[in-house]
Amino acid sequence: MAGIFVFPGQGAQSVGMGRELYDTNAAARAVFDEVDDALNQKLSKIIFDGPIEELTLTANVQPAIMATSIAMLRASGASLPEYVAGHSLGEYTALCAAGALSVGDTARLLRARGNAMQNAVPLGQGLTAVIMGLDIDTVRQICAQTGCDVANDNCPLQVVVSGAKNIVEETLNVAKERGAKRAMPLALSVPVHCRIQEPAAEEMQHALANIDITEPSVPLISNKTCMPMTDVNEIKQALVYQITHGVRWRESVLNMVNLDITEMTEIGPGAVLTGLCSRITDKITAKKLEI
Repeated sequence: MAGIFVFPGQGAQSVGMGRELYDTNAAARAVFDEVDDALNQKLSKIIFDGPIEELTLTANVQPAIMATSIAMLRASGASLPEYVAGHSLGEYTALCAAGALSVGDTARLLRARGNAMQNAVPLGQGLTAVIMGLDIDTVRQICAQTGCDVANDNCPLQVVVSGAKNIVEETLNVAKERGAKRAMPLALSVPVHCRIQEPAAEEMQHALANIDITEPSVPLISNKTCMPMTDVNEIKQALVYQITHGVRWRESVLNMVNLDITEMTEIGPGAVLTGLCSRITDKITAKKLEI
C-alpha cells in the first residue's frame, strides 16, 4: 500500500485562497513572499483581494494556484508519501513539493508558461470546453471528425476539448447530437493542451533549459505517460509535451491503483481531484489535506 499527494490545475482558484494561512502561519507566509519576490510583483495581493478577473488571467492564476498549494503543504508540515502527481500546471507544483524545483523557479516557470500560452493564440480565437455524458472513445471519434483536440481525459463521461474557436464550437454541436448531457465552453482565457499551443511549447523548452531541475525525492506520476518518472530530462520533455497534448488524468488514477496506491491526498484550493478520483475508482481513498 502506498500514498500520493496530488495538486490541482487551473480552475481551482478563488479570491482569498490562502489568506488565513498567510496571516497565521510563518511557513505559508514565506511561500507567498518568495513567489512575490520571484515575480517582482505582489501576486499575493491579487490572490487575497482580487479582482477575480485579474486573478484568472492565465499568467497570474498558474503561479497563484501553485503558491497556495505549496503554502498549504508547508503549513501542514506533512511528510511526502511514496508518489506525487499534478493536473496540468499541478505537475509543476508536484515537482516543487518533491524538491525538484525551488518555489521561486516554479513561480517563474509558471509565469512564463501562462504568458506563452496566452501569446500563442490571439484572444478570442481559441476555446476550451467540457463534454459530459460521452465516453472518451466517442469524444475522440468526434474530435477526429472535427479536428479538435482532447485536452483533459478527467474521468468517465467528463472530457475537456480545446482548439480553434470555430472547431471547438462544431465539436460541441456534434457532441450534443451524439447525446452529450452537457457540452459548453469553460471560463479559460486560452485554449489548453492542444496543437495550436505549439509556439508556447517551444517557449517552454527554452525556459526549462535555463532552470535547474533536480531529481524529485519521490517519483512524479506523469500526465504524459501516466507512469512514475524521476529522470530529469524525461521530466523536462514531459513538461513541454503537456502544452500541446492532453492530460491523461483518468488513466493516471487507474495506474495509481496498479501501483498499489490506496491513499490520495489533494493539496491546494478546491477539491476537484478528490471528486474525480471517486468517479474513477473505489480502490483509492481520496481526501483533502487537513491543516
